[in-house]
Amino acid sequence: MRRRETLMLGALLLFLPFVTGGILSINPATDEEEFVLVSAAKERKMGRKIDRQIRKRFDIPPDPLTQERVGRIGGKLAAGTDRKDVVYRFTVLSDEKDDNYNAFAVPGGYIYIFDDLVEALETDDKLAAVLAHEMGHVEARHAIKRMQGNLGLTVLMLLGAGMQSEEGAHARANRAIGQLVAAYSRHDERQADELSVKYLRRAGFEPAGAIGALETLKTLRKKAPRRRYCFYRSHPYLSERISYLKKSVNGYTDFDSYINIVPEEE
Repeated sequence: MRRRETLMLGALLLFLPFVTGGILSINPATDEEEFVLVSAAKERKMGRKIDRQIRKRFDIPPDPLTQERVGRIGGKLAAGTDRKDVVYRFTVLSDEKDDNYNAFAVPGGYIYIFDDLVEALETDDKLAAVLAHEMGHVEARHAIKRMQGNLGLTVLMLLGAGMQSEEGAHARANRAIGQLVAAYSRHDERQADELSVKYLRRAGFEPAGAIGALETLKTLRKKAPRRRYCFYRSHPYLSERISYLKKSVNGYTDFDSYINIVPEEE
């Protein structure tokens, strides 16, 4: 009993500084109430540090036209975003080791896309959709929330490790926490897709470009080596995301979309 109480006290003392320094606020992009531990200023500072490391890790393609195109499209999208405490920066990267059909975002408004993907997307609408999706992650503060959530999970794990219970209960608790993390990640992807449609419309791009971009990625993925199914997959399968986007963009669900939509309770 004493060991459990000690662990609980230690966990609370570990978490207390973060709780007392946080504030509740409404995110203008999602209209959701958030508990903010990392301020916008700290988010931007974090982004600058990560940006320096990324530029050391990857090459910047010498083609100025590609960078200009991405910057121009990104600038139009940024003009219609909801968070006014973020200044977006768009960078094209090159991976000399392998074909890299990827894009990602860093807290503070740093958006990166690999030149292989820029070339594969072909149209401005598709390219805008990928950029808008990554901007959606920044707008909704998904990376920051994950960091904050990991602090909470650390506390839960510390408490769970010190509690006396039936055999196997701790393992089941770990699986439940894993499912919770996976569920939040799937929600984040869907929310970023929804925000991307909103920002595409505001910037004058065709929202169907979001569907086209994912269909292009799906085609590219079919050519890649097969991957084993993972129960704790953090990103929904492309067919699932395409289904939800069709419903969001077109306002209805066709048969192909329906069979790929995962019920909310799952």
